[in-house]
Amino acid sequence: MVSTFASYSAITRDIARSLERVQTQPMVQRESEYYLENIEKVKSVEDFIGNDRLYRYAMKAFGLEDMAYAKAFMVKVLEGGVDDSDSFANSLNDLRYREFAEAFNFASFGENTTVFDRTRQGTVDRYLRQTLEENAGNQNEGVRLALYFERKAPDIESFYSVLADSALAKVVRTSLSLPDSFALLDVDKQVEIFERTLDIEDFKDPEALSEFLTRFTSMWEISNPTAANLPNTAILFGQPAELGISTDLLLTMQKLKF
Repeated sequence: MVSTFASYSAITRDIARSLERVQTQPMVQRESEYYLENIEKVKSVEDFIGNDRLYRYAMKAFGLEDMAYAKAFMVKVLEGGVDDSDSFANSLNDLRYREFAEAFNFASFGENTTVFDRTRQGTVDRYLRQTLEENAGNQNEGVRLALYFERKAPDIESFYSVLADSALAKVVRTSLSLPDSFALLDVDKQVEIFERTLDIEDFKDPEALSEFLTRFTSMWEISNPTAANLPNTAILFGQPAELGISTDLLLTMQKLKF
């Protein structure tokens, strides 16, 4: 089987072509066409949540597919918007909700929300990238982690935000050969160790980021030989809806901040 590094390199060497291959998959093409043809018809939060096909497409695009079942929760995210610093979306530790509320900002733009590029092609582009990463993860979890980190890296502002995202934290721990038990340390101590070893600004530098992810994929391969590297992404990228997490519990979990 192809190694983690080789698989990751094959995808990123020509990312545009990799995304084109995803786009031509029949299901992806069908769902994307439906989304673009119908999203402008949505004029309110109620319209959006009520069209399950559009709603689930958008949720997947923002990496929130596993939360599609929590519609009451997502209504609260959307109705509060992001302009008020005390809004519900801004109070959550997971930045994906804020990004979602920014793209579908019904609170500010009302019925005109879905005419903007961010809700149209911008969301389709996110969906394609998300699908690319998921497809890669079906073969090798390490490749998905590397692709995810590469996508998120430019927006990482501190190691606290890394620790707030289990997938990002997994990449950093693996690259530094730290055991999973390291995550049990005090958060401030973890950050201190990361800061002594890594420069967070390197994540914004393409060359330095490439070197970091080369190290990660190499270290991942040592710990998870490709032949036995079965995907196990549920814990890192979100729990499935079947677990039936209640909205109250979800709210409590999301409000936990470091």
